Amino acid sequence: MMYCKKISLALLLLVLTFNGYSQRGYDLWLQYDEIEDQKLSKEYLKNVSGLMVFGDSPTLKAASNEIMRAHQGFFKKELKRQISIKANSLVLGTKEDLPAYVLPALEQDYSKINDEGFLIKKIKIGNTPLIVITGKSEVGVLYGTFRFMRELQLHNKIEEIYIADAPKIQKRVLNHWDNLDRTVERGYAGFSIWDWHHLPELIKPEYMDYARANASIGINGTVLTNVNASSLVLSPMYIEKVKALADIFRPYGIQVYLTARFSAPLELGDLATADPLDPEVRKWWKDKADEIYATIPDFGGFLVKANSEGQPGPNNYGRSHVDGANMLAEAVAPHNGIVMWRAFVYSEHDPDDRAKQAYSEFVPFDGQFRDNVLVQVKNGPIDFQPREPFHPIFGAMPNTPLMMEFQITQEYLGFSSHLVFLPKLFEEVLDEDTFVKGEGSTVAKVIDGSLHNKKLTGMAGVANIGTAKNWTNHPFGQANWYGFGRLAWDPYLSSEKIAEEWLKMTFSNDNEFVEPMKEQMLNSREAVVKYMTPLGLHHIMATGHHYGPGPWVDDLSRPEWNPVYYHKADSLGVGFDRTATGSNALEQYAEPISQQYSSPETTPEKYLLWFHHLPWDYEMKNGKTLWTNLALTHQEGVEDVKEMKSTWEEMEEYVDKERYERVSMLLDIQLKEAKWWRDAVLSYFQKFSDMELPDSVPQPEHDLEYYKSLNHPYAPGINPSWN
Repeated sequence: MMYCKKISLALLLLVLTFNGYSQRGYDLWLQYDEIEDQKLSKEYLKNVSGLMVFGDSPTLKAASNEIMRAHQGFFKKELKRQISIKANSLVLGTKEDLPAYVLPALEQDYSKINDEGFLIKKIKIGNTPLIVITGKSEVGVLYGTFRFMRELQLHNKIEEIYIADAPKIQKRVLNHWDNLDRTVERGYAGFSIWDWHHLPELIKPEYMDYARANASIGINGTVLTNVNASSLVLSPMYIEKVKALADIFRPYGIQVYLTARFSAPLELGDLATADPLDPEVRKWWKDKADEIYATIPDFGGFLVKANSEGQPGPNNYGRSHVDGANMLAEAVAPHNGIVMWRAFVYSEHDPDDRAKQAYSEFVPFDGQFRDNVLVQVKNGPIDFQPREPFHPIFGAMPNTPLMMEFQITQEYLGFSSHLVFLPKLFEEVLDEDTFVKGEGSTVAKVIDGSLHNKKLTGMAGVANIGTAKNWTNHPFGQANWYGFGRLAWDPYLSSEKIAEEWLKMTFSNDNEFVEPMKEQMLNSREAVVKYMTPLGLHHIMATGHHYGPGPWVDDLSRPEWNPVYYHKADSLGVGFDRTATGSNALEQYAEPISQQYSSPETTPEKYLLWFHHLPWDYEMKNGKTLWTNLALTHQEGVEDVKEMKSTWEEMEEYVDKERYERVSMLLDIQLKEAKWWRDAVLSYFQKFSDMELPDSVPQPEHDLEYYKSLNHPYAPGINPSWN
């Protein structure tokens, strides 16, 4: 009996310990750990002795609750709520609600922010010092509250604090590719967090924590369902379920959106057509919009994937994307709703280069979309590759609001098995120059509306969130969610700043941890490019699930689904000729780019094989052949992962056991798969190059037939409707 008690006690301690570690992953970057530096702690407490909130709305209650929670964590004591302002009060309230005697010290500052912006300012009323968090709206106060918490987490001084900040992009939206059966297309962190079967009655605490996390980084919208849409979500039963989520998210400033399946009038409305110019169809969508807004007054609008990869759309009826988008925009316009119309289109019936097709379909319609339509464009012209040049549409539709679409989940970058810091990729794209209005016409300026004076702006991120205890499966996957939100708020932030913030908020403020891990994060995306798709190679992943290498695949029903379509390897060389002698996709870019990239000698080597088909013995800038550089770069990627493992092993003392061991095991997987990529790709291309590997690159462990025989039918993230 005593032995059983000892076992039970040991199991209990194990469970409690495990739950404690799991909680750290669950809390994401909102880990309000005790500030152990006593001097720093005393300074904070000297400046903040109580909380005074002007207003009692759900949003202000959420803000004050967050402060109370954080204060308890940082200082292990409750922050006193006050009924009147006293010295060293922390004061929350909108411009409209703050007492008149506080406003003179803030009046000039309000001009520096927009309706979602905030001010955090140390002021004095007579001899009474205060810290005020305010804004023109309640959600601005909420954002300011989270920013104040971040300042404390980063151990920044607050005794003379002054921050005026506001989002530069209006619609900052997560796109969930979640299906109603709770599978998640291209999701690698478990099932959908939306428990549709038990909604609207069962409200899980995760829903509020999801809202808190998003609000903390300024995300203000969420598309709940997959772009490969089910019309069922537009039915009355599901609208009630969506309402339950909208009610939870509303205090945190988050609007809900739904994907609209273009054929819904046939499937739900018993109509004979979904023709966007048919009066009955237009009325059906107007009535459906009215129905949704009657239940969810702040519903954001619709996201649409039309006439792409088998999805229905206006082209089915001989109509254009403008006809379809404007019909839906007309339906939601009376309610201030928007339509996000995806430009991800390509067809097996179009013999042209897939990289050109979206441009060809959308650019002729520039300026014809309604004012409440955002054309949502992927960052590159193919499909979320480890590296792509920016999408040429960003430099070609000055009269249309364009919305950036990034993928936070890692469909082509090792799923949630590989450590890849995506803000580095996002930053690279946003900093690219389109030259549409001369030098300095960056993609970021197109997206934030400043280049073409656009009022409606947006950035979308395909979410990497699931039911995993830590939300994203890979602990470092959280950094990509965090980084997306920060760049959607300010597309000019550096990935270095984002990495440093996240590391300090999530793990440790100790520079002995932060500096080496920051460098590792910033290098991680380049490492993946090296061992997967170096020198401009792209879309050579295995078929369907996109897990692992598959450059040999050539038997799919559509030519542009086959990796051989993209690398075009033969005995003469490798690469896709997109110059005037090939598909001439370069023509879609402004002249400084098209001229520079037209010659392999002046093309950046990171895009070399994207734009050129070159001989295996082509001499590159370092004097070595293309084949040698290709092999060496794959090997460099493997060596980079080895270095990542070594760095992480040195960080053990700074990280809790569960997260340390999880990342260690995932890095083992990443190293194994980096070698797999190197060996499989080089084995395949070597049969064309007929050249020896450099001495520093090991011979593949297996022959090519072995790598071609590998099969992964249950790789995660596949849409079950494909099977």
